[in-house]
Amino acid sequence: MPIVRLSGTVISDIDPNRAVRAKLLYLLFGAGWDIYNSNGDQQITLGNIEKKIIEANAFVFTPGATLEDVFKAVSIFVGYQTLDQNLKGKPTVLMNSDGSWDQLYHLLEHLQKMGTIQQDFRQFLLNTNEPEQILSMLNQALRNGIPDAERHREGQVAGDSFDHGPEDIDRQDICVFCSASIKDQDYLDDGYHLGRMLAEQGMGCVSGAGCTGIMGVVVQGAVDAGGWAGGSNVPHIIELEGLPEGLSSFWLRPDIYTRMEVMIEKSTGFVIFPGGAGTVQEMLALMIFQQQNSPLMKNKPVVVFNRRDNNGVSFWDPMIDMLHDLCCGSHFEVVDTLDQIIPTLMKSLR
Repeated sequence: MPIVRLSGTVISDIDPNRAVRAKLLYLLFGAGWDIYNSNGDQQITLGNIEKKIIEANAFVFTPGATLEDVFKAVSIFVGYQTLDQNLKGKPTVLMNSDGSWDQLYHLLEHLQKMGTIQQDFRQFLLNTNEPEQILSMLNQALRNGIPDAERHREGQVAGDSFDHGPEDIDRQDICVFCSASIKDQDYLDDGYHLGRMLAEQGMGCVSGAGCTGIMGVVVQGAVDAGGWAGGSNVPHIIELEGLPEGLSSFWLRPDIYTRMEVMIEKSTGFVIFPGGAGTVQEMLALMIFQQQNSPLMKNKPVVVFNRRDNNGVSFWDPMIDMLHDLCCGSHFEVVDTLDQIIPTLMKSLR
């Protein structure tokens, strides 16, 4: 019997989405689906989310999207983008009868226009307002398969983790979450200069350890300036993006969630640079930890670089708007120029 995983939490017996969830359960059970999280009470963590993905054959996100729900939906889309074999052939439907998913779709559409999402995300995160449409959408997607993300494994095979030299417990290691696909030279120059500036301030640079886009040049800038650079990646993404040269430390992890977790653990502050769905996923993970008062985020500042392009478009405006509705805006600071990033970090790190 196929298994579908439902998102969402039923808050109370007067929750307006309770009736919608009940209808979904009736339709799915009647059509022969087994259902995980039918009561809306299962805890998802970075440590177990890949296991939950492996267990399911399809995913349905209910109305009333929360910060955690948006994180999980974006994570699945990132999995499709990065050719995660555990998602192969597994469709995802977002039920948007209350409009609570509109901001996510708007953000992904914005990133598509900015060039950091190449895929048509609406073919991966299917959208409907009617419970009755979900069965036909799931069945059609299971028959036709998931669209091709149009990416190919061309990089090296993953090696082992390594640490070169003793760890400096007094060094501030700043994690830069950013795009691995941007080719615009202005963005790449900014990423390179940030890597150099971190090194010149005696700060380490933590990254997703990819060769391409901003991710690659941030590491290059730090290494060229004689700085420490560490990062984490997973085997199937390394085969897409390769590993940058000059890393002092590398932490190989089995999936993108434990990869994020070790990057967060190893860092003392975070910069959200222009990026795509993966960068949104990483920012959402930080915000979830902040909301949970996780010790992983204690006294660790988050700075969003809301870079303005030559047309006057601020890169992260839609994400900032969404986060102000989903969580507390005090969990992060926003700057719009490169030279503001490190002073803003240092103000909170002192």
